[in-house]
Amino acid sequence: MSYRVLIVDDSPAMRTFVRRVMESSGFELSSCFEASNGEEALALLRTEWVDAILTDINMPVVDGEEFLTRLSREDLLRSVPAIVISTDATQHRKDRMFALGARGYVTKPFRPEDLRAELERTLEAPHA
Repeated sequence: MSYRVLIVDDSPAMRTFVRRVMESSGFELSSCFEASNGEEALALLRTEWVDAILTDINMPVVDGEEFLTRLSREDLLRSVPAIVISTDATQHRKDRMFALGARGYVTKPFRPEDLRAELERTLEAPHA
């Protein structure tokens, strides 16, 4: 099965890197969408369905925390699993992001197999 994934990160280089990591890990992508912040991501999600979201935390306009908060308020979107990709490896930050609705967390830098494993685990888990 192939998946439709949205990458939300203010760095074009990081978005490209994440896409390439997914592809090189053997993760089956049918479509890969990109947004530079949470506001752009929400607008895109109103027109395109995705199976998973990979989001950074620190972004301008609408950051990752606010994005997850807004995502959880949208009836049609709250079931889309979101995985946070961040340099912040503190337990406090992870707990906060999970409390806001994240279903997975990957710390930068990461190995391709780590991202793939987190995507597969998250996509296989039942969605609320």
